[in-house]
Amino acid sequence: MILITDELRARLLANGATDTETDHVPVVKLFDPTGPATWLLTELDADGDTLLGLCDLGFGFPELGSISLAEVESVNGRLGLGIERDLCFHARFPLSVYADAARSAGHITEAERLLRQAAGALAKPHPEIPPDRAEPARR
Repeated sequence: MILITDELRARLLANGATDTETDHVPVVKLFDPTGPATWLLTELDADGDTLLGLCDLGFGFPELGSISLAEVESVNGRLGLGIERDLCFHARFPLSVYADAARSAGHITEAERLLRQAAGALAKPHPEIPPDRAEPARR
């Protein structure tokens, strides 16, 4: 299976070429069909190999990071199966929402309730920390 089609590559490269920090919607979901590893990817660096996104290797601690496309393509897992692309995946939220939901669940999830909860939490304005009003220490 071709993990990154020309169309997906163009979208990932466009996201990676932005000059401003942007909370992109995931472009592609890759997964290990015989294990827990899953990746939601949003960007591809100009080097054509470094993908950025939400990475979950199944240890209960999904994290934002980067992976090598060449390394992922070379994986030969259990039963001789390689990494696959989820053909049915259609992102509905920015990556930050998936990351927040994944931290709550302990793995990348597409559970509607968790994603909506994460989206709601991220949409709420966070008040600034008030200045320290404690009395100065007495000498």
